[in-house]
Parts: sequence; structure tokens; C-alpha cells
Amino acid sequence: MVRGQCGCSRSRFVSVLLKCALVAIVGVFVAAFITPRAQAEDSHDLLVVRDVKRPFADVRTDLQNAIINQGLKVDLNGHIGDMLKRTAADIGAKGDLYTEAEYFTFCSSRLSRAMMEADPVNMGLCPYTMFVYQKTGSDDVTVGYKAMVMRGDEKSQTTLKEINALLQSILDEAAE
Repeated sequence: MVRGQCGCSRSRFVSVLLKCALVAIVGVFVAAFITPRAQAEDSHDLLVVRDVKRPFADVRTDLQNAIINQGLKVDLNGHIGDMLKRTAADIGAKGDLYTEAEYFTFCSSRLSRAMMEADPVNMGLCPYTMFVYQKTGSDDVTVGYKAMVMRGDEKSQTTLKEINALLQSILDEAAE
């Protein structure tokens, strides 16, 4: 029987080596597939909101004006609260979630082009979305936006940070 320097047989040495390789492969799998999911679940919330104590109609108008004041054009004004009310009976829902709920979509041609030049996949981040709602039974109105996820190289992330700063300035103006 051939013995290695560790004093074990060659077959035992190969068996231990294969087990170590299997553990290493499992470790790489865990690091590659499970850890990113855990990190994503721990990452900050991409929805940035602020509660204000003003009538919904005023906050809604202020949000739309804040977008326009940045030289931007609203592409779509979605009435999600109306859709939820309209379809509630069809799906067996009880009660209203919101007294009012709307969203606005828009883009900055300069910033959108810059983010897509940095990475064409960033097209999936357009349009930008801001929203305003009042929950049923609440006096507060919530206004907010969906922040850009930081992705891609440094050039991409720099532009995405600029977009988030733009969205934050719109939120600040609307929530004054």
C-alpha cells in the first residue's frame, strides 16, 4: 500500500481531496447565488417617500408642477386608485386602499441619453416614476419616487445618481 506524507493511503488521500473540492464548489455556489439574494433583501428600499399634511389635490398639483418646473414633460398620469376601485369587485377585494392614488412618468432626455450611453441596458430604467396617494382613513398624503438602482460601471452609476438627485429635488419641491 502506498502512503502519502500525511501517513494515509492514496485512496484515502484522493477521497479527502474530492470531498474538499466538493465543499469548495458548494461554497462557490452559495457565494454566487445565495449571497446576492440576501444582499438584495438587505439593500435599502428603492421607494423614497415623504408624508405631508395638505389636501391630496394640492400635493398632486404641486408634484406635477415640480416635474414641469425642471423643464420636463409628463408622459403619463396614471390613475391607479381609480383602477383599483374599478376592479375591486372583479377580484373579490373588500374596501378601498386609497381615497386617491396617482403616478406620473417622465424622463429627462439629457440624463436618459447619458445613462443609456453608459449602458444600453439602462433603457429598462426609463421612464422615471413619481407617485402621490392618500390612504383610506388617513389625513396624510404620501408623495414619493422610485429611485434608480445603482448598477453598471462608474459612468452609469454617476448618471443614475444624477437622476436620483433630480427626483429628490422634485420631491422636495412637491412636499414643501
